[in-house]
Amino acid sequence: MQPLRIGVIGCGRISDIYFTTLARYDAVRITACASLDMEESRLKAVQYNIPKACTPQDIFADPDIDCVLNLTIPTAHAEISLKSLESGKHVYSEKPFVSDMSDGRLVLQKAAEKGLMVGNAPDTFLGGRWQTVRKLLDTGAIGRPTGVAAFVGSHGTERHHPNPDFYYRNGGGPMFDLGPYYLTAMVFFLGPITRVAGMSNRAFDKRMIENGPRNGEWMQVDVDTHVQGMLEFASGAIGSITMSFDIWDSEMPRLEIYGENGTICIPDPDPVHGANVFEGEVLYRTRETSRWSHKPRATGRESWQVAENGHGLNEDNRGIGLVDMAYAIHENRPPRASGELAYHVLEVMTGILDSHGAGRFAQISSRCAVPEPLPQIFPTTKAENHARPEP
Repeated sequence: MQPLRIGVIGCGRISDIYFTTLARYDAVRITACASLDMEESRLKAVQYNIPKACTPQDIFADPDIDCVLNLTIPTAHAEISLKSLESGKHVYSEKPFVSDMSDGRLVLQKAAEKGLMVGNAPDTFLGGRWQTVRKLLDTGAIGRPTGVAAFVGSHGTERHHPNPDFYYRNGGGPMFDLGPYYLTAMVFFLGPITRVAGMSNRAFDKRMIENGPRNGEWMQVDVDTHVQGMLEFASGAIGSITMSFDIWDSEMPRLEIYGENGTICIPDPDPVHGANVFEGEVLYRTRETSRWSHKPRATGRESWQVAENGHGLNEDNRGIGLVDMAYAIHENRPPRASGELAYHVLEVMTGILDSHGAGRFAQISSRCAVPEPLPQIFPTTKAENHARPEP
């Protein structure tokens, strides 16, 4: 298998983990990087030993690049993805898929016309924690799933991000920023979503940047920053989701799944330990150990069982979805972190946000294949490949 040759467009903060992850795998090779700031591109090329720093147009025109990794801001995702496909290149983007449903349809249509693949973050559901949850569900540890709840309460990005403006503009907000992690995981666990309803508001019309060279500068808030949604799955399960930039503190778990015979819990109120990371404990209780059991039980944390995690990818591996897409291109199969999955999640998020103004449920018309679990032996790194004896 020849490595998939990748050109990166967008060399901001998120690009570092992609450069680090992709450098470990034989299936992919970054050959060029580009951004609107040429100096930024040159610095990244030197830092990560990338052969060429160039403009986005150079990447589109380069016949030796097979795939574009689109790490631009959300409002530019559609433009870059469409130009990539038009130039005959596969494309893999950061989340969200795009900012507008019509743009999402155009991207998928263009890919189909060109016979190209589209992949999209988040790929955190491929991490060891989330593969462990899927295994619990597939083996019937809690019986038939009937409900799910997701919660993230933070106070926004202006305290740690030097240029947080795009989080508060069209294509931003907590639902578009954080929702893809949780909704993608839900679809991976429970299948596609058929109907949603939502309510939303915002605590502030302006926010102050509290770090970096722009510390003290005010920015406009154009999107709702506290969003609550209700979900109905094709399987019959129902769920809720709360995504907020307006919460100072909370003790809510990040994700829970409820079944006929038990509960799976993703703990930790710290926002860095939710569905937006690969690693962490998976806790579960069955009817025999629940608080409603007639049997004696331990109290507190000791009453939860820690699920055995036999999977790899238990550290930050953002970009592993692109590695899987490289294998998918070679094997002529759909990628796990697919454009169709990302489009479905986009429609769900849009439906939740639109429902508030419409005052009614939003029907979700798109469907997507549920990604297959990742094999425990996949993927292998360069070091693992080189350490293996010859057959």
